[in-house]
Amino acid sequence: MGKDDYVVTIRKPDCPKWMDRSTYASLPPTLQLRQVRVRITQRGLRTKEIIVETTLIDDLEFTKRDLGQAFRTRWDAELNLRSLKIVLQMDHLRCKTPHRVHNEFYMHMLAYNLIRKTIAISAAHCGVQPYQISFKGALQTLTNFLASLHTGVDLDQWCIRLMTAIGSNEIGNRPDRVEPRVKKRRPKPYDAMTKPRSEYKKDYK
Repeated sequence: MGKDDYVVTIRKPDCPKWMDRSTYASLPPTLQLRQVRVRITQRGLRTKEIIVETTLIDDLEFTKRDLGQAFRTRWDAELNLRSLKIVLQMDHLRCKTPHRVHNEFYMHMLAYNLIRKTIAISAAHCGVQPYQISFKGALQTLTNFLASLHTGVDLDQWCIRLMTAIGSNEIGNRPDRVEPRVKKRRPKPYDAMTKPRSEYKKDYK
Protein backbone atom coordinates (compact mmCIF):
# COMPACT_ATOMS: atom_id res chain seq x y z
CA MET A 1 0.00 0.00 0.00
CA GLY A 2 3.04 2.25 0.13
CA LYS A 3 6.02 2.92 2.34
CA ASP A 4 5.46 1.71 5.92
CA ASP A 5 1.86 0.77 5.09
CA TYR A 6 1.01 -2.92 4.73
CA VAL A 7 -1.39 -5.69 5.74
CA VAL A 8 -0.40 -8.56 8.02
CA THR A 9 -2.22 -11.77 8.88
CA ILE A 10 -2.42 -12.70 12.56
CA ARG A 11 -3.06 -16.36 13.33
CA LYS A 12 -5.24 -17.36 16.25
CA PRO A 13 -3.06 -18.51 19.17
CA ASP A 14 -3.75 -21.48 21.38
CA CYS A 15 -6.76 -21.25 23.64
CA PRO A 16 -5.80 -19.40 26.83
CA LYS A 17 -6.76 -20.83 30.21
CA TRP A 18 -9.19 -18.02 31.02
CA MET A 19 -11.29 -18.56 27.84
CA ASP A 20 -13.86 -21.33 27.43
CA ARG A 21 -13.74 -23.60 24.38
CA SER A 22 -17.01 -22.42 22.83
CA THR A 23 -15.85 -18.79 22.78
CA TYR A 24 -12.48 -19.82 21.38
CA ALA A 25 -14.12 -21.86 18.61
CA SER A 26 -16.31 -18.93 17.58
CA LEU A 27 -13.28 -16.76 16.77
CA PRO A 28 -11.89 -16.73 13.21
CA PRO A 29 -8.65 -18.67 12.58
CA THR A 30 -6.90 -15.58 11.20
CA LEU A 31 -7.27 -11.81 11.39
CA GLN A 32 -6.06 -9.30 8.84
CA LEU A 33 -4.71 -6.07 10.25
CA ARG A 34 -3.24 -3.05 8.58
CA GLN A 35 -0.03 -1.73 10.09
CA VAL A 36 0.91 1.89 9.46
CA ARG A 37 4.18 3.37 10.67
CA VAL A 38 3.84 7.08 11.40
CA ARG A 39 6.92 9.22 11.96
CA ILE A 40 6.59 12.37 14.03
CA THR A 41 8.90 15.24 13.14
CA GLN A 42 7.30 17.90 15.31
CA ARG A 43 9.58 19.35 17.97
CA GLY A 44 8.56 19.02 21.60
CA LEU A 45 6.83 15.64 21.34
CA ARG A 46 8.48 12.74 23.12
CA THR A 47 7.30 10.01 20.74
CA LYS A 48 9.08 10.06 17.38
CA GLU A 49 7.53 6.99 15.79
CA ILE A 50 4.31 5.03 16.31
CA ILE A 51 2.81 1.97 14.66
CA VAL A 52 -0.96 2.08 14.24
CA GLU A 53 -2.76 -1.24 13.78
CA THR A 54 -6.29 -1.14 12.45
CA THR A 55 -8.90 -3.22 10.66
CA LEU A 56 -9.49 -0.34 8.19
CA ILE A 57 -7.85 -2.10 5.26
CA ASP A 58 -9.01 0.20 2.42
CA ASP A 59 -6.06 2.56 1.86
CA LEU A 60 -8.02 4.69 -0.62
CA GLU A 61 -10.82 5.53 1.81
CA PHE A 62 -8.55 5.66 4.87
CA THR A 63 -5.18 7.07 3.94
CA LYS A 64 -2.05 6.80 6.03
CA ARG A 65 -2.34 10.48 6.91
CA ASP A 66 -5.95 10.04 8.04
CA LEU A 67 -5.00 7.21 10.38
CA GLY A 68 -2.16 9.23 11.87
CA GLN A 69 -4.44 12.19 12.52
CA ALA A 70 -7.13 9.93 14.00
CA PHE A 71 -4.59 8.37 16.35
CA ARG A 72 -3.52 11.82 17.47
CA THR A 73 -7.04 12.54 18.71
CA ARG A 74 -6.33 10.02 21.49
CA TRP A 75 -5.07 13.06 23.37
CA ASP A 76 -8.71 14.08 23.81
CA ALA A 77 -9.11 11.07 26.12
CA GLU A 78 -6.36 12.47 28.37
CA LEU A 79 -8.10 15.85 28.42
CA ASN A 80 -11.42 14.21 29.31
CA LEU A 81 -9.80 12.36 32.21
CA ARG A 82 -8.31 15.64 33.39
CA SER A 83 -11.76 17.24 33.34
CA LEU A 84 -13.15 14.33 35.33
CA LYS A 85 -10.40 14.32 37.96
CA ILE A 86 -9.44 17.98 38.29
CA VAL A 87 -12.46 20.07 37.31
CA LEU A 88 -14.90 17.78 39.16
CA GLN A 89 -12.40 17.37 42.03
CA MET A 90 -12.25 13.58 41.74
CA ASP A 91 -8.49 13.38 42.11
CA HIS A 92 -9.00 12.88 45.86
CA LEU A 93 -11.95 10.80 47.06
CA ARG A 94 -13.03 11.78 50.57
CA CYS A 95 -15.01 8.73 51.68
CA LYS A 96 -13.38 6.01 53.77
CA THR A 97 -15.44 2.84 53.40
CA PRO A 98 -15.56 0.89 50.09
CA HIS A 99 -19.34 1.31 49.80
CA ARG A 100 -19.13 5.09 50.16
CA VAL A 101 -16.18 5.28 47.76
CA HIS A 102 -18.23 3.43 45.14
CA ASN A 103 -21.14 5.85 45.65
CA GLU A 104 -18.83 8.85 45.39
CA PHE A 105 -17.22 7.50 42.23
CA TYR A 106 -20.54 6.81 40.50
CA MET A 107 -21.91 10.23 41.46
CA HIS A 108 -18.88 11.82 39.79
CA MET A 109 -19.45 9.71 36.69
CA LEU A 110 -23.15 10.61 36.63
CA ALA A 111 -22.40 14.33 36.89
CA TYR A 112 -19.69 14.06 34.23
CA ASN A 113 -21.97 12.27 31.75
CA LEU A 114 -24.80 14.76 32.33
CA ILE A 115 -22.47 17.68 31.66
CA ARG A 116 -21.09 15.97 28.54
CA LYS A 117 -24.62 15.35 27.28
CA THR A 118 -25.47 19.02 27.86
CA ILE A 119 -22.35 19.99 25.91
CA ALA A 120 -23.34 17.68 23.03
CA ILE A 121 -26.85 19.17 22.86
CA SER A 122 -25.42 22.68 23.01
CA ALA A 123 -22.91 21.87 20.25
CA ALA A 124 -25.71 20.66 17.98
CA HIS A 125 -27.71 23.80 18.82
CA CYS A 126 -24.80 26.15 18.01
CA GLY A 127 -23.39 24.23 15.02
CA VAL A 128 -20.01 23.35 16.54
CA GLN A 129 -18.24 20.16 17.60
CA PRO A 130 -18.53 19.01 21.24
CA TYR A 131 -14.75 18.99 21.69
CA GLN A 132 -14.68 22.69 20.79
CA ILE A 133 -16.64 23.60 23.95
CA SER A 134 -14.87 24.09 27.26
CA PHE A 135 -15.89 21.55 29.91
CA LYS A 136 -15.10 23.88 32.80
CA GLY A 137 -16.87 26.76 31.09
CA ALA A 138 -19.95 24.58 30.58
CA LEU A 139 -19.91 23.56 34.25
CA GLN A 140 -19.66 27.17 35.42
CA THR A 141 -22.40 28.30 33.05
CA LEU A 142 -24.70 25.49 34.13
CA THR A 143 -24.10 26.30 37.80
CA ASN A 144 -24.95 29.97 37.26
CA PHE A 145 -28.08 29.18 35.26
CA LEU A 146 -29.46 26.74 37.83
CA ALA A 147 -30.01 29.60 40.28
CA SER A 148 -32.50 31.26 37.90
CA LEU A 149 -34.79 28.20 37.85
CA HIS A 150 -36.38 29.40 41.10
CA THR A 151 -37.43 32.74 39.59
CA GLY A 152 -40.35 31.39 37.56
CA VAL A 153 -38.56 31.78 34.23
CA ASP A 154 -40.05 30.17 31.13
CA LEU A 155 -38.42 26.75 30.90
CA ASP A 156 -38.20 26.63 27.09
CA GLN A 157 -36.55 30.04 26.90
CA TRP A 158 -34.26 29.09 29.79
CA CYS A 159 -33.05 25.99 27.92
CA ILE A 160 -32.41 27.97 24.72
CA ARG A 161 -30.40 30.61 26.58
CA LEU A 162 -28.49 27.88 28.42
CA MET A 163 -27.55 26.07 25.21
CA THR A 164 -26.47 29.32 23.58
CA ALA A 165 -24.39 30.34 26.59
CA ILE A 166 -22.64 26.98 26.83
CA GLY A 167 -21.97 26.97 23.08
CA SER A 168 -20.21 30.32 23.38
CA ASN A 169 -17.52 28.80 25.65
CA GLU A 170 -15.37 27.66 22.75
CA ILE A 171 -11.77 26.70 23.40
CA GLY A 172 -8.92 27.76 21.16
CA ASN A 173 -7.57 25.51 18.43
CA ARG A 174 -4.21 24.70 20.03
CA PRO A 175 -3.17 21.22 18.82
CA ASP A 176 0.55 21.84 19.42
CA ARG A 177 0.31 23.61 22.76
CA VAL A 178 2.99 22.57 25.24
CA GLU A 179 2.50 23.05 28.98
CA PRO A 180 5.29 21.95 31.36
CA ARG A 181 4.14 19.70 34.21
CA VAL A 182 5.14 21.80 37.20
CA LYS A 183 3.33 22.90 40.33
CA LYS A 184 2.48 26.56 40.59
CA ARG A 185 1.69 26.73 44.28
CA ARG A 186 4.40 26.01 46.82
CA PRO A 187 3.65 23.16 49.26
CA LYS A 188 3.23 24.00 52.93
CA PRO A 189 6.19 23.07 55.18
CA TYR A 190 4.30 20.41 57.16
CA ASP A 191 4.82 16.68 57.45
CA ALA A 192 2.33 14.37 55.77
CA MET A 193 -0.41 12.91 57.98
CA THR A 194 0.46 9.25 58.51
CA LYS A 195 -1.72 8.47 61.55
CA PRO A 196 -5.10 9.55 62.96
CA ARG A 197 -5.38 13.16 64.10
CA SER A 198 -6.19 12.00 67.64
CA GLU A 199 -2.73 10.43 67.87
CA TYR A 200 -1.11 13.74 66.99
CA LYS A 201 -3.16 15.55 69.63
CA LYS A 202 -1.73 13.31 72.33
CA ASP A 203 1.72 14.73 71.67
CA TYR A 204 0.52 18.20 72.64
CA LYS A 205 -0.99 17.22 76.00
